This record gives sequence, structure tokens and C-alpha cells, in this order.
Amino acid sequence: MESHSVETAAPQRRVGPGLGALLDFAVLSHRRAAALLVVVCLIAFLPGFFQIPPVDRDESRFAQASKQMVESGDYIDIRFQDEVRYKKPVGIYWLQSVAAKAGDALGVPNAHRTIWLYRLPSLLAAIGAVLLTYWTALAFVARRTAVLAALMTATSLLLGVEARLATTDATLLLMSIAAMGALARVYLGSRHQPPHPASWRMPALLWTAIAGGVLIKGPLVLMFVALTILALGIADRSLRWVRDLRPVPGFLWMLLLVAPWFIAIVAKTGDDFFMKSVGDDMLAKVTSGQEAHGAPPGYYLLLFWITFWPGAVLAGLAAPTIWKARAEPGARFLLAWVIPSWIVFELVMTKLPHYVLPLYPAIAILIAGIVEKNALWRNKWIEHGTIGWFLLPSAIAIGVPIIFVTMSKDLGLIAWPFAGAAAIFGLFAWRLFGVDGAERALLRGMVASVSISITVYAVTFPMLPSLFPSQVVASEVRAKACADPHLASTFNYQEPSLVFLLGTETKFSDGPGVAEFLHGGPCRFALVDARSERAFVQRANSLNVRFTLLNRVDGFNISNGKRFAMAIFHSEVP
Repeated sequence: MESHSVETAAPQRRVGPGLGALLDFAVLSHRRAAALLVVVCLIAFLPGFFQIPPVDRDESRFAQASKQMVESGDYIDIRFQDEVRYKKPVGIYWLQSVAAKAGDALGVPNAHRTIWLYRLPSLLAAIGAVLLTYWTALAFVARRTAVLAALMTATSLLLGVEARLATTDATLLLMSIAAMGALARVYLGSRHQPPHPASWRMPALLWTAIAGGVLIKGPLVLMFVALTILALGIADRSLRWVRDLRPVPGFLWMLLLVAPWFIAIVAKTGDDFFMKSVGDDMLAKVTSGQEAHGAPPGYYLLLFWITFWPGAVLAGLAAPTIWKARAEPGARFLLAWVIPSWIVFELVMTKLPHYVLPLYPAIAILIAGIVEKNALWRNKWIEHGTIGWFLLPSAIAIGVPIIFVTMSKDLGLIAWPFAGAAAIFGLFAWRLFGVDGAERALLRGMVASVSISITVYAVTFPMLPSLFPSQVVASEVRAKACADPHLASTFNYQEPSLVFLLGTETKFSDGPGVAEFLHGGPCRFALVDARSERAFVQRANSLNVRFTLLNRVDGFNISNGKRFAMAIFHSEVP
């Protein structure tokens, strides 16, 4: 079969023992390849998955809104406490609610406030996205190259973060790759001579994935598909192949899948959902830096070298060959997938690192094709700059344990083996880059990436409680063994994680207001910052509230970058 990729019938070659031999073994069949990818995903994503407390603010907002669906039994409306949450459609909340209810049915203790249950959709979606990267790559390249592209996706730093967060982005990635993989097969099939006969399978997958993406995060998947088709139409000067997508019945099928919830939410809230999701969220992101997340064009290009590490290491060396191959159908499609949407994201005022994640699989396939073809551009200046990126794990491995030892001797001892593995594999990748090839150097970089994940997520974060003040507060409150504890906090600390851990009824007020809350009954707790403490005490004394200081908590609020120092008071109202 004719290849449509930047790799033109590259031979299946063995690269010797070690990591290369493992890759050789895995590519003997699709089952082995899929098994290897799943195992790598579990090793890369599970460290810290269960241990890291709720992260502010997006993860805790999503999880709390899903928890309220379970509590209320209302799976149409989306709310965070009493406020509507209409920035995103309902898909991710449904998935998280199902995970929480499943955990409860299986007997998971306190399932409704167990954060890892709400992260399960992201974990499964990240694993599915890696497998779909492999499936999509098979439309362009040989099996070995497809596995390499999927491994690049699995070990990228950005996907490692999103797989551990109860947010929309890993699930959006899954839907995006499914849609683009189906679109690629239709496009490449139309380029065959004679063209492959059109069937319903790929168009059905395409439109179903678009519907899933719309329910997860609005029209982004549709944007990726539309911009890719537009770019290909301009490059090919023809859009006749679009007929094979079954656009009319496909669009109607997509509407059939998404319309029921949209009709239900409009019937319940009127036009509030569209006003807030389209006007207050989507358009605001285009025209302004929403929530202080504005950045100039070029932001994603700069972050790419970190967020797609270790795959990004070879991007500069692969880019010239990729551009030369742009006339080939496979390279043309992948470039059309990446470039137009990347430009849109760079022009939009609001920028967050994860926005470009759905474009990374296409970049991985392009780089893998060049690596397997052994067609990297051997420019000494770019090569020297590229080799520098292999030093990233070494720098982390040296710096992190030193910091850990300063903070905690035991923590440093635990971190050393994994950080050391990152240094060893990173340095070996650098030293042997020009000796035994880019592929083995890249594989070592992937091992370094996994070692860094273990060091950071499984060792560092869970053992630094000061980074998660809400978890510390919740532990102090539950240690009193009240039957039904309730908490109010002063406005200085209004993080969603506090609501998720201590209940939807958690209140926020000023010092006097918190004192009045404490006066309302037994088993009540007040979280008061230093500036509000005097007003709190004065109002509590005027109400004859009996209270005791439970503890003082110091930490760091990672959501706003400020120190956290508050006192926890416990009511003694009989």
C-alpha cells in the first residue's frame, strides 16, 4: 500500500538491546503495541493520581459542580453552590458524576468527596487519547512509527498534568483525536488512485466525536475539523472529497446527539446558558485576557518546548524536512491540522497552556515520521540547541532533591532514586544522541519524563501539605469527630477546594459574619485570617459565643501565589 506520510516506506529495523528491543517486540502486533502503550500510560499517569488533594481552582470547581449534581439529582443544571456554572456544557459533569456514583456503589469511603473518582474520566480519556494517537498515526506511517508517536504523546509533560486533573482537557483531547483520525482516513482515502470507496464508518465516527466534543467544551472540535478542511481546500484547490464526510446527515446526527441537553437547559434557564457560555466566556476569551490569563502571540510557541518535552527535543531538527514534505498528502493533512488552529490560539487574547493540547498528536506523528526515516536536519546550531533540552531532566534531578533535603530530609531521600533516574536517562540521551540515533535518545528522554513524574507527583506534592491548605483545614475539622461539621471562612480564602472537601453548605463572609455563623449551632468551625480576627472576636463576644482555637494553619495558596495563614476556631455552643 502506498504511504501518505513524510516517511516513505522506511524499513523496519532493529536498534539493538534495551529500549529499542522493547519497541521491536511491541510492534510485532497491534495487541502488543496497545498493551505497551497502556502500560506506559499507567506508569506515567498514576503516580500522584490518588494522593494529590483537590487542586484549585478549575479542578475543584468542576468536581464540586459534579458533586452537587449527585447530591441534588439534577443532571441538567450546572451549579457551584448557589451560582450557575454555564461556562462549559454538561458532558464532563455527567462523566464525573457517573464516576462518583460508581465509587459509592463499589463502597469507596466518602466517595462524594474523594477527588480521584472525579479524575477517572480524565485518566481514562488520556489513555484513550494515546491509543487513538496510535490509531490515527497508522493512517500515515508504519506501526513502529505510530507507536513512537503515541509514546511521545503519553510522556509529554502537558498530558501528564491533564491526566491527573478533573477538568475537560484530557476528554476534549480524546474527542479531537477521534474526529481528526476519522477525517484523515476519509481525506487520504480520496487521494488513492483509484479512490477508496466511501463508507459510513469514518463519517459516523467523525460526527459522533464532534458531538462528544461539543458536549464537553463547546465548538472547539468543530473548529479543528473546519480549519483543517479549509486549509486542505486552499492547498488542494478542491473540496470534492468533503462529500465523503456525509456533511448533511452527519451534521443532523450531531445535532440529534447534542440537542436534548441544550433544549433542556434552555427550557430550564432561558437564554442564560448561551449568554454566559458564549458571551461571558467564549467571546470574552477572544477579546480580552480573561481571569488575568492574557499573553501576546508566541506564548504557545515558547511553552511548546517544555509542555511537549521530551518530544519537543527533536521538533527543531524535524521541522525543515517536514516543510519540504508538505506537498505529500499525509504531511499536508497533519500541517493543516496544526497550523491554522495554532494561529487562532496565538491570536486569541486569553491563553492557557492546555489550549493547544489537541494539536500535539499531529506534531508527534510528524516528528516520529522524520525520526524513523532518519531525516533530521543536521544543522549544528539547531542540533546544539536541541541537545540542550536533554539536560532538562538532569537539571530537575539535581535541583529538586537539594530543595527537598532543605525542606525535609526524608522527602529528599525518597525523591533521590527517581530524580537520579531522570538525570541518568537524560544525560545518556544527550551523550549518545549522535552515537546511536535520535530514536533511542528520544526513548531515554521518555524514561526521564516518567521518572520526573514519579518524583514530582508521587513524592513531592503529596508530602508538601502546605501547598494544599484546604486539605489541612479539612483534616483538622474532621479530627473533632463531629457528626455533621459545617465551616465558614472569611473572604481572604474562598477556594473551591474548601467547598469540595467540607461540603456545599460552606459559607464565606467577613469576620463578624463568620462569628454569627459560629453562633448558629454546635459542630461549627470558623476559618479566619489575621486581619479579620479582631472583628471576629469582637462580634463573637457580643453574641456570647463560646469558641476555642483549634489550630493555626500556614501554607501557600497556589491559585493566587500568596501565603496562607489563618486560624481555625471551633464553636462550643451547647
